[in-house]
Amino acid sequence: MVLSVSEVFHIAILTLLVISAFFAIWFRDLLSSVIALGVFSLVLSVEFYLLHAPDVAIAEAAIGAGLNTAIYIVALRGCGKARSKTGGDIR
Repeated sequence: MVLSVSEVFHIAILTLLVISAFFAIWFRDLLSSVIALGVFSLVLSVEFYLLHAPDVAIAEAAIGAGLNTAIYIVALRGCGKARSKTGGDIR
């Protein structure tokens, strides 16, 4: 069984998707997980482009990778500032 170049690209992209999803769950640091989710969205947009859906690929890259990652990072920065003067969380 001989694989075409297109099939090899699809297998490589799907492997990268699984790896980036694993790292998004595995990282303890939330910022690293957010970055892994951004990588996941970018790789997914490449897969959509290879499947001949460029409009979906552009939307995934803009919204999934760009906007969601920015919103998560802003939320993480906002949550990190809620600390008391003694170093504990404010409740």
